[in-house]
Amino acid sequence: MQLSRTVGSKPVHRRDHRKQDGRRLFLYGYSPHELDPVPGEELDRLTGSELRFHPLRQTWSVYAARRNQRTFKPSAAADPLAASTPNHPLTEIPFENFELCIFENRFPAFHSDTMSLINDVAGVEQRDADGCCEVIVYAPEQDGSLATLSQDKRRLILAAWIDRYENLYKEGHAYVLPFENRGEAVGVTLHHPHGQLYALPVIPEPQKAAAQAFGDGYDLSKQLNTWDEDYAIAEAGGIVAFAPPFARFPYEVWLAPRNPVSGPWAFSEEQADGFAHLLGEITRRYDTFFGETTPYMLSLQASPYGRDDRFQFTAQFYPLLRSPGRVKHFASLEQVTGIYSVDIMPEKTASSLRDIK
Repeated sequence: MQLSRTVGSKPVHRRDHRKQDGRRLFLYGYSPHELDPVPGEELDRLTGSELRFHPLRQTWSVYAARRNQRTFKPSAAADPLAASTPNHPLTEIPFENFELCIFENRFPAFHSDTMSLINDVAGVEQRDADGCCEVIVYAPEQDGSLATLSQDKRRLILAAWIDRYENLYKEGHAYVLPFENRGEAVGVTLHHPHGQLYALPVIPEPQKAAAQAFGDGYDLSKQLNTWDEDYAIAEAGGIVAFAPPFARFPYEVWLAPRNPVSGPWAFSEEQADGFAHLLGEITRRYDTFFGETTPYMLSLQASPYGRDDRFQFTAQFYPLLRSPGRVKHFASLEQVTGIYSVDIMPEKTASSLRDIK
């Protein structure tokens, strides 16, 4: 099918496919995907999880013991995110080629089609971990990053994110989180360039607090316009990359529109182009500054379902380095109190990354 959204004048197409084990798979591209699946036997998915509420921290944790069996640092020949071929073991993507692919995770923390595993625990609030976990594979190639992908490919990723936002919210999920974990320091076990999307049955506490702050009148866009000189790093298409003055990570960077929107689904064409460009540009500047493939966590933080009247969208990069070759560890202070010890002033972050050419 052709999506209602386009990238410039180019239409974006989506093909829906059901894997043999029942999991959904979506193929996105600028051309319709018409290849036949590669025949072969697929592995069954491993599900079973529950949510438990922490009464003192007022936060949820998800327990998914079967995720401990997930694929761990396979060889390039056994890459489960590669395209399948008649001479290659069947991968998660049963096609010989694709532009961009999203499929339901074989080892999900959240899912909607399994029997509850909840055992009653006195005094602990529990619920099924209803939701969805998806993997987004950026390209068939086993190497690359948001920095090295083309602008057209980053725009295709953005179009796919938006399509999944819209469809997952229509399915009734409370919060949708697209994200990318990059590098072994973050815990990545599959090196093929990819990200993930989680659809959650609850609004996590940080996003609930953000929605409340925006609802109470906090205006990030207005603040951004007063921070420019000291905190801005780059700008494109009305999107600003900046180091927030309240950063918790060394070299933390946010992307935000000058004219706020509740989520990327509300981007203008100019904003979408600028946002896609900056995803690559900030990744490139990190790699240049640190002199290595920078481990980071990237998240898109859009409005929860039904809370988009005043919410202001951001994308947030959390790198795990405090200087070249030195990992920033978040230990007792951060884990116990939620107070982060930050080694770099945000003003220094902005000036250092702003000077990268």
